[in-house]
Amino acid sequence: MPRSGRLRSFIREYKESPRFEKLSFILPFLILIVEGVLLAHALTIDVPDIMVVELTTILLVISLVEIIFVAGEIHDHYQRSNFDKILTIKLDDFILQSKKNNVKRIVEDFIELYPKYKNHRSEIYHTSCQIMETHKEELIERELTNRLKVFINKTKETNVDDILGTFIKKYPSYKKYRSEIYQKTCQILEKTRK
Repeated sequence: MPRSGRLRSFIREYKESPRFEKLSFILPFLILIVEGVLLAHALTIDVPDIMVVELTTILLVISLVEIIFVAGEIHDHYQRSNFDKILTIKLDDFILQSKKNNVKRIVEDFIELYPKYKNHRSEIYHTSCQIMETHKEELIERELTNRLKVFINKTKETNVDDILGTFIKKYPSYKKYRSEIYQKTCQILEKTRK
């Protein structure tokens, strides 16, 4: 591994970049090699053609500039995805600690706690909404599993369709979770049979 910190960090960024960016970074190197060979050949012939040397040199410089731009794109993409990961982790911890349900209050309190995110209010808002939706779904799933276990133990029925129908009649608020109820009922019945 190279000793240079910048080169090590760039290699890490390159490994984590999307496949398209990796491919777009390799192509300028291939063109650069071909242009280098052409330039070396144009300079080694007996009477070098100045026009060929000039054009090949221009193309060589363009390839170098393209490599620099693509490297910058890879770095920007890595920084952005790293920022999103860190923001999501911090926001998730903050939401769990604060126990607030108001997104506006969460955003304001988070920015108050972490002032460096002041300019990223919209990202904080959208990430907070996604995290809160995930927490809500997890809570509903836990409640559904617990209620379903208790319901199955009380009814002692073994037919999944009958359990599903009577459970939805008893708890109509879970009507839109029909497929989840079916899957969980099958899992619970399978565990009780073992």
